[in-house]
Amino acid sequence: MNDPVSLPSGPGSNAVPPYAARLNEPQREAVLTTEGPVLMLAGAGTGKTAALTARLAHLVAMRLAWPSEILCVTFTNKAAREMRERVGGHIGEAVEGMPWLGTFHSICAKMLRRHAELVGLESNYTIIDTDDQLRLLKALIIQNELDEKRWPARQLAALIDRWKNRGLNPGDLDATENESFADGRGRHFYTLYQDRLKALNACDFGDLMLHMLNIFRSERDVLAQYQNRFSYILVDEYQDTNQVQYLWLRLLAQERKNICVVGDDDQSIYSWRGAEVANILRFEKDFPGAKVIKLEQNYRSTPHILAAASGLIRANTQRHDKTLWTATNGGGKVRMIGVWDGPEEARRIGEEIERLEGEGADLDEIAILVRAQYQTREFEDRFIQIGVNYRIIGGFRFYERAEIRDALAYLRVIAQPQDDLAFERIYNQPKRGLGTKTLEKMHQHARRTGLPLAAASLQLADSDELPKRASGTIAALMGQFLKWREESEKVTPSELLRTVLEESGYDAMLENDRTAEAKGRQENLSELARAMEEYETLGSFLEHVALVMDNDARDDGEKVTIMTMHAAKGLEFDNVFLPGWEEGVFPSQRALDEGGLASLEEERRLAYVAITRAKRHCTVLHAANRRIYGQWTSSIPSRFIEELPEENIEQETTLTGGKSLWQANWSEQDDPFAHVSTARPDRSGARGPGWQRALSTGYETRPARIKENRRSAASFAAKPRTDIAIGARVFHDKFGYGTVTDQEGNKLEIEFEKAGTKRVIDSFVTVA
Repeated sequence: MNDPVSLPSGPGSNAVPPYAARLNEPQREAVLTTEGPVLMLAGAGTGKTAALTARLAHLVAMRLAWPSEILCVTFTNKAAREMRERVGGHIGEAVEGMPWLGTFHSICAKMLRRHAELVGLESNYTIIDTDDQLRLLKALIIQNELDEKRWPARQLAALIDRWKNRGLNPGDLDATENESFADGRGRHFYTLYQDRLKALNACDFGDLMLHMLNIFRSERDVLAQYQNRFSYILVDEYQDTNQVQYLWLRLLAQERKNICVVGDDDQSIYSWRGAEVANILRFEKDFPGAKVIKLEQNYRSTPHILAAASGLIRANTQRHDKTLWTATNGGGKVRMIGVWDGPEEARRIGEEIERLEGEGADLDEIAILVRAQYQTREFEDRFIQIGVNYRIIGGFRFYERAEIRDALAYLRVIAQPQDDLAFERIYNQPKRGLGTKTLEKMHQHARRTGLPLAAASLQLADSDELPKRASGTIAALMGQFLKWREESEKVTPSELLRTVLEESGYDAMLENDRTAEAKGRQENLSELARAMEEYETLGSFLEHVALVMDNDARDDGEKVTIMTMHAAKGLEFDNVFLPGWEEGVFPSQRALDEGGLASLEEERRLAYVAITRAKRHCTVLHAANRRIYGQWTSSIPSRFIEELPEENIEQETTLTGGKSLWQANWSEQDDPFAHVSTARPDRSGARGPGWQRALSTGYETRPARIKENRRSAASFAAKPRTDIAIGARVFHDKFGYGTVTDQEGNKLEIEFEKAGTKRVIDSFVTVA
């Protein structure tokens, strides 16, 4: 820790302390504006942590408050530790007297210990973890004679967590919320759960804040005690607060109103955790007369990167207006690379990384940021092939994820019945009623007979050693393995996996899992099936996986970072690659379907966060085709690409093997884009004719790129199909039924019944 600096003292001093003198003008203003509500809007890379810690140190150093009179709230223990260390560098040991610097939950836990009796608890209450919570909820569901498969404990736990994040007690649930579990029994089970927790003298993490909010609302003397205690309140990452955190803070700050919140509405990307961007947007309404200070000078990225990110985020309507800028010069434009498909995307990024490494770049300063976890698989496989070291941050490597390991265990038993470790993993996954006692007997019999575990279990099932139900379950499971083993000789590995997941009940298990994680697990398994399509035999695929896993276990040198955009928030890298910028991938189709315009704006904020992780170079990639559930699908470039300022990007499009997309040429009369309007989307999200044409073709429509689009399409020419002729009735996945009106090579002109006339490649239609 640094030695404390020499500071002027006393509330009347006008001298600027050294730590404030080193800040830029807006940062210094945020530090020295101590009285009244302050909203510090801190854009990406603008030094908000330096300003916040300097402000905290300033309050103590200038003797405006004792350390114990300052409430400083963060979201993570790591952030709290970093802040404590930085403040200690300014004010020395005085930082040890700051008991109210920590996370929301740690601070509320400390408060609740003092007032537990007001919510029916004792001061030595227990905080239960997620596993305990699920066991308790499952017991309540069973006791109330509900089908736990139809109404799983995980679903109820997620609902209760959401209600608590919104500050809702059982009696606060409306009819819609009540109907969200067990056909109108949501309130009933929420009440049972809370009563059971009190009987156990326990609470879950959500209770820590909800109980204190309830106490503040009902016990005005307790609220007044804390309002008087805290002379100043500081809040980091305010854009990530949920409803209960917002209500708790607002009550504490109403008396003195000396609250300073730091955040960036453009980086609010956690609504799925309960965060509400509206909290930071309405701060000035909650605290009239609030001082708004914008930190816009970026110390991280190049001018083109910042201009591209700022231009993109301006398409959002619900935001504070601010524009990032930097005093530095130089730096290349944001690169836009179009590729043919997902594998080509992985190959291209691999080539770029090899080039950077050859130029002396540090692999630790290279990152690939994806929208969804399943996207990482192709990069992992490619990097294994070319020998590029990598790490997965914020999640497991693809083949280490629980659902992937489960699927691989099934396949290993099919390929090698003697694989005891694989069989032990999935004999009761999904749940089949085979408990630990059954497994113990299976192991005992295997040791006595010298048989593999699977064979021993089948032999045991033919005896009277097990209950009839367990014997029947094991016999049925082994019958399935026999069937799958026979099928493995007849079908592709990918088809085999899909059969196993369906017939084993694994698919149904995930379908019944109502948690947010279940969707991601399903996507990962779909990506696994897609990966297996590249292998002719099950053995060759399992050998590939073994090589990947072996590589994961060694080499601690420099590594490329692969992570989701959400996990990358707060980080920075010299070189950032952003793959998968297509409609349905990014923005995510699930987000658009479930949240509409609000979700679209959050997806755009996520794009803003992703771009601003780059310090020197940022590369965006989009593919013309993606294979989804085993089917090739034409991909449409993300609308976010259209929203990037043209003067800050450079576009490049390649074919497999790096061939130029504009190597071919069409005459003007053959140009399917010649008549296209170049209208750009307006900021409300509405699209003009040009955008509609882009949606139907998957190509850009800007005038400067029409020629590239024309040549792109020409370069994809292939041998025409012989089963399609003019007049044939065909079907297209996107446009529906239509009649072929013209044919040129493998390019068809089709009059669709609902979509009008389109030019498509013949490989994307089937004869109706």
